[in-house]
Amino acid sequence: MKDPRITKMAEVLVNYSTEMKKEDKVYISGSDVTMPLLKELFRSSLKVGAYPQVHVECDGISEIMLKEGSDEQIRYESPISRYVVENYDVLIHVHGGYNLKALSNIDPMKKRLAAQGRKEIVRIYMERAAKRELRWCACQFPTHSSAQEAGMSLDEYEDFVYRACFLDKDDPIAVWKSLHDNQVAICRYLEGKKSLRIVSKDTDISCFIKGRRWINGSGKENFPCGEVFTAPHKRSIEGRIRFSYPGIYWGQEIENIRLTVERGKIIEAKADKGEELLHALLDTDEGSRYFGEIGIGTNFGIEKFTKNMLFDEKIGGTIHLAVGAAYPECGGENISSIHWDMLCDMKEEGKIFADGELIYEKGKFLMG
Repeated sequence: MKDPRITKMAEVLVNYSTEMKKEDKVYISGSDVTMPLLKELFRSSLKVGAYPQVHVECDGISEIMLKEGSDEQIRYESPISRYVVENYDVLIHVHGGYNLKALSNIDPMKKRLAAQGRKEIVRIYMERAAKRELRWCACQFPTHSSAQEAGMSLDEYEDFVYRACFLDKDDPIAVWKSLHDNQVAICRYLEGKKSLRIVSKDTDISCFIKGRRWINGSGKENFPCGEVFTAPHKRSIEGRIRFSYPGIYWGQEIENIRLTVERGKIIEAKADKGEELLHALLDTDEGSRYFGEIGIGTNFGIEKFTKNMLFDEKIGGTIHLAVGAAYPECGGENISSIHWDMLCDMKEEGKIFADGELIYEKGKFLMG
């Protein structure tokens, strides 16, 4: 029997997140294990008069390429992928696979090559998204592998995912609109500030944000969501930061990441586990040792770290920084082929100062 929450999820993604309309060219992608949601997305897209195309990803193909392809083949820019980001109106990607650790043992340099091959595609993608020429959304379909990674049964994980997306509510779109309205005031307040300083355990880092736009993460580009974020001035970040939670990249965990930053550039990077991959990522290209995003999680309905950044960066009482590409719509200038988020808990010792004024303490905003 079909889970009605899957149909409801597709309807929210089509009618709220991407605001799909008649004659939109729509590209829907995901692995075959996510097929129940792919079908419902296709069906909902047809209902609004769009022209949907579904791309089903084959399990194991990326592993074969990274293990057996030459450097030139791995770095090759897909003309199909480029065509999609240049010409489609809506992209929806459904996360979910059979084995989240399938690429864990791949040489970090191979992953770096693959990222380099996507650099121009990422640039086009972000530029069109910033202009709203391209509407996109990433979401999660509950699978056994993701449930196992989160330390839950599949039933528990399904409830976790659908609850985080407000799909347990009678009118989830109304709930998302309410969250959006509540975060408008936070964004407006922060857009009037010049600088931020973030303090937590083993962390004291500052940056300039003057003139930057703060984005209200309310279930549009990511589903679920619940965050506010911007792009710091590229060379303004100074200090040190320790990320409380493991960084996850292509199924591989990098634990206890500590970074030292001067004039925006990461000059020292350490980790207790996965340090080789950490350095490979930071050396991907010219922009990968600079930060493209700083964000604050606001979704207190997501209480558990599940090793899935789609959820984890939204956890209420956390902040996250991403190395690599900045979102142009924020006013950021950093360009890179990667955009990789890392998460810091703020609920015990965390403080955020804006222009020297304490505005956030122990995971919660103080103003308003």
